[in-house]
Amino acid sequence: MPRRLSLFATTTRGTEDLLAAELSDLGAVKIRQDRGGVRFAANLQEALRICLWTRIAMRVLHPLGEFEVHGAEGLYDAAASVPWEEHLTTASTFMVEATLRDSEHDHSGFVGLKIKDAIADRMRSKFGARPDVDTRQPIVRVVAHLAKAKLALSLDLCGEPLHRRGYRVSPIVTPLKETLAAAILRAAKYTGDEPLLDPMCGSGTFAIEAALIARRRAPGLRRAFAVERWPHMGADATRTLTDLRREAQAGERQAPYAIAGFDRQEEAVVAAAKNVAAADVADTVRIAQADAGKPLPIPTAPPGLLVSNPPYGNRLKAGGQQGMKTFYFHLGESFRRLDGWRMVILSGNPAFESAFHRRPTARRALWNGPIECQLLSYAPARAES
Repeated sequence: MPRRLSLFATTTRGTEDLLAAELSDLGAVKIRQDRGGVRFAANLQEALRICLWTRIAMRVLHPLGEFEVHGAEGLYDAAASVPWEEHLTTASTFMVEATLRDSEHDHSGFVGLKIKDAIADRMRSKFGARPDVDTRQPIVRVVAHLAKAKLALSLDLCGEPLHRRGYRVSPIVTPLKETLAAAILRAAKYTGDEPLLDPMCGSGTFAIEAALIARRRAPGLRRAFAVERWPHMGADATRTLTDLRREAQAGERQAPYAIAGFDRQEEAVVAAAKNVAAADVADTVRIAQADAGKPLPIPTAPPGLLVSNPPYGNRLKAGGQQGMKTFYFHLGESFRRLDGWRMVILSGNPAFESAFHRRPTARRALWNGPIECQLLSYAPARAES
């Protein structure tokens, strides 16, 4: 059995259990949920399969060490103690991406600079030369997280964060992250074997992620991963990923049901259509202009899943919170006409639930960026005769 690595996958707060279940499905072992992510073990092939197929993880990290650090000197000494020569050569390029939480330092750039200096100095002392820094397309991306006095150093197997699928060619204001949309679909037990409707689709993220699930397409199929360029692992990673990509392509299918996205704003409809085309799912997803507060032109098909992320209040120009309550009430009246459709709604406004005027069957707290939200599930609606 090939050696297993200890890895850490990051995710949106509130979705850790969903990621843990996904990682288990993808072959990970020794799975343990943590704040903002999941720790697990996987050999190289299993790790690369996870990179290719995870819909929920934002990063897949290879931890190198955790240290108690104090002051600038502590940062430098901790980073200098890591055997970077096992991961870099003098011909490699690298960058350090630092994040802070409740730290004595108030500038992530300073923390990143001290760690960068330690890496460069260690490599120079070993080989008489140092690797160059490349902040745009580095061969090796070092991720540093400093929480209070605890410094964690890791290597990012994927490079660009995984929520950047590559299809968002026409974004709109405050789009939903692709990984969060996929996590919500998993929470809704969406498998792609039923119709899906997003009545306020914005830039089309729910519809596109649903189409990828319905077509059984690996979300990382069209991207290159940083690990393929690592000096001591890249050749093996590339060979393995070539086989995994071929296997993934062979397993794709046509979606059994159409996926529909509506929005009342013409700008959003145009943006969503461009993103659908960029994702190569235009034969699966239909985007059209419609007002969710009025009867919707639902597809002629069996009922399925309605999923939506209604405005929290910052996208309606007039009426304030009372206007939002009125808006949510009209949504409830409109959605009540969708006979047999179950519903999952991401709400970032505390007024939504009472104004929508239906009792959810389940709820989950999660974060859309800095906003704490409720993911509310509703049983299938029964249209009034």
